[in-house]
Amino acid sequence: MNLLVIDSIAEVSASDWDRLNHDGNPFNSHAFLLAAEGHGATTAQMGWYPHHLILKHDDRLLGALPLFARTHSFGDFSHDWSWSSAFERMGLPYYPKLVSGHPYTPTSGPRFLIAPDADHAKVRDVLLESALELTQELDASCWQALFLREEELHALKAEGLLLRRGYQFHWHNREYRDFEDFLATFSADKRKKAKRERRRVEESGLSIQELHGDEIPPQLWASIHRHYLSTFHQYGNHPAFSRDFFAEVGPALGHRMVLFLAYEGERHVATAICYRDDQTLYGRHWGADVDYHSLHFELCLYRGIDYCIRHGLQRFEPGAQGQHKLSRGFMPVDTWSAFWVRDCRMRQAIGEYLTREQHVISAYQDEMAEHAPFKSA
Repeated sequence: MNLLVIDSIAEVSASDWDRLNHDGNPFNSHAFLLAAEGHGATTAQMGWYPHHLILKHDDRLLGALPLFARTHSFGDFSHDWSWSSAFERMGLPYYPKLVSGHPYTPTSGPRFLIAPDADHAKVRDVLLESALELTQELDASCWQALFLREEELHALKAEGLLLRRGYQFHWHNREYRDFEDFLATFSADKRKKAKRERRRVEESGLSIQELHGDEIPPQLWASIHRHYLSTFHQYGNHPAFSRDFFAEVGPALGHRMVLFLAYEGERHVATAICYRDDQTLYGRHWGADVDYHSLHFELCLYRGIDYCIRHGLQRFEPGAQGQHKLSRGFMPVDTWSAFWVRDCRMRQAIGEYLTREQHVISAYQDEMAEHAPFKSA
């Protein structure tokens, strides 16, 4: 087997790379990574240096570990800003660090991409060992594997990585027949509230359109991107993705990109951008030119739930944070990330911090579960 470190996803063909992406995860796809890189989102200027690990046997790609060297923590949702300060107080540099995760995207997914006919455990172990070695070679403070799937946790824990528990609000499909069948599980007051919110949007005169990435007319990407920018500007954050990024990645991903569009007559006034794989819908971006009551809930939550039910998807991850999602059927669930910290003193300190943090998160999730909208919480 031959291990390589590549500094551009373009060094691997789309067909070879996507053969490793079994469940069609959009953020692990060659198209998404290539568009992010080609349109400036994952470049040195943005603090993302691609250092993807690929494992080959002769000319056959056996596995890959998407990996980036970071010079700051913006856009990876690692929530490690205080760690950087702690390293500085100890006289240690925190950056660069290495990150395996979806750029600007706090979504779960496989981090080790392995060919279907390869020895999964062997390929994963080689890639894991190589990531730790690369952390040493680049004099990085740590390697972070963010928002892991459960099956990868055990292998990383066995290698001595620290596990960090987080939470998000996710919706799960309980074999609902339709949206009304889902609402029937709510208590009476919560069901009335959800119906009232949807009715307000319906009575506003807005029309809602659902399109996939390859169904978007080229001229529409300008208003889609304007809506994307509006939310970032509203909260004083930096938008990473350009209009050209969306115009490229949409047609390339096709049905793996899902957009819900609101129209005021002929005028396109709001957009919710989602992505999907074989099992999960991922809510990512939202923005609007106008302020209509409950439009955010309709485009970003209710339309996504309805889409999942109609298309047989099992889960809807609408993004980080958002306690408001709870009353609309999204329950707090665990997220897990793993960290290998080089300095033994900081490893111990961070490990103790993560233990304390787990207890806080567990208590919070228990408290939130008590406010679930369902008849039997």
